[in-house]
Amino acid sequence: MILIVGGAGYIGAHVNKLLNESGYETVILDNLSHGHKEAVQWGTLCECDIKDIDSIEKIFEEYDITAVMHFSSFIEVGESVSNPMKYYQNNVVNTLNLLNTMIKYDVKKFIFSSTCATYGVPQKIPLTEDHPQNPINPYGWTKLMVERILKDYDVAYGLKSIILRYFNASGADESGLIGEDHSPESHLIPLILDAAIAKREDIKIYGTDYDTPDGTCIRDYIHVNDLADAHIKALEYLNENNTSNEFNLGNGKGFSVREVIESVKKVTGKEFKVTETPRREGDPAVLIGSAKKAHQLLGWTPKYDDIDDIVSTAWGWHKKLNKVNDDE
Repeated sequence: MILIVGGAGYIGAHVNKLLNESGYETVILDNLSHGHKEAVQWGTLCECDIKDIDSIEKIFEEYDITAVMHFSSFIEVGESVSNPMKYYQNNVVNTLNLLNTMIKYDVKKFIFSSTCATYGVPQKIPLTEDHPQNPINPYGWTKLMVERILKDYDVAYGLKSIILRYFNASGADESGLIGEDHSPESHLIPLILDAAIAKREDIKIYGTDYDTPDGTCIRDYIHVNDLADAHIKALEYLNENNTSNEFNLGNGKGFSVREVIESVKKVTGKEFKVTETPRREGDPAVLIGSAKKAHQLLGWTPKYDDIDDIVSTAWGWHKKLNKVNDDE
């Protein structure tokens, strides 16, 4: 039985679906503060919070948990700067509650949803797992702190973990059953799609004078189902090798903000207002990750490597979420 913490959220729900389709049984722990009950269409939902140790222990007592996947972190960089207390409490302290409960109940396999934000400002592109980790915001620091804790818990308690550092999660399951639904939304593709359906008046480009071919930032977009596939391969790796490790999860290629905007126009067939504004502080010009290690050790290769394909799946979900008809 796999415990998915935060399994009602965007990435967790896609991982839950694929785990069940692959023959695994799942239990989903989620307080539904950011997740959605309707996204849990597979497995068993336990509505509780990992700040409540008694509730976590009840799950471990009731179910035969063999491994834990953890997705229930807060992820907004700006908010982490303005309210770091919230981020250190949830992302670090509450994660410790989960890890300590695992030790108590002798569950020693953990897959952690980390981030490329632990690297900070890139010194080289593409980013590899041995790149120095120097976060530039509290969100990145909370993830790096948990990574450090996991290394110490491996040595002291034999808790084996796989750390997965994501780049830009994007897209949606092609079934249309689940997809991206954040409130507030901060990810680029759904924001552009909101502009395409006139849910917002424009899409803003923050900076057009970067040292990139079209002057806008370049990012590595990885489809959420490719992320889900990587989690299952990471679990299999952990089961086979019983060895901790860390992997970047990205496409290994980048798309600029302008390229993503043009892709949305192409896929949706809609025009919308684009507003150019000054740079945001702390935005690197290029963030692209190398997933060579994941290819070699996990046998993982992204299936969605074209931005139009990624946007198309996001558009299918976005229309359903916002009740948009094709003829609108």
